[in-house]
Amino acid sequence: MKAGKYEVPEDLRYTKDHEWLKVTGVDEALVGITHYAADMLHDIVFVTLPAVGARLEMGKAAATVESVKSVSDVFSPASGEVVAVNGELAQHPELINQDPYGKGWFFKIKASSLASDRATMMDPASYAALVERLSASEG
Repeated sequence: MKAGKYEVPEDLRYTKDHEWLKVTGVDEALVGITHYAADMLHDIVFVTLPAVGARLEMGKAAATVESVKSVSDVFSPASGEVVAVNGELAQHPELINQDPYGKGWFFKIKASSLASDRATMMDPASYAALVERLSASEG
């Protein structure tokens, strides 16, 4: 699905803060930032990821992204424990700009209540509508 020039994959859920969540197992999910967020940040030059084993709380800062423009928090879309991080981002933070839904993922979480956390997130159509509203107000 497209929202203007931005990709909005239909197999993900989204937050109002432009994080995405992709269910990969019974209680596990990958987390990253959206195409829109990556584009708004411009050239990403540094990423701080949570440690494996860290306990995250839904809606709380879990990582930071530094671009040539600013430093931004990335919020966890679910509560649980970090079971993996994308180590490639340390050497190649540009992967977030190049492939935000693929090679640019941030971390994998084993969620304590994945179904209920996911239910609070936006579906692709709702997120696409948000991005279209934001894009219209910027342009």
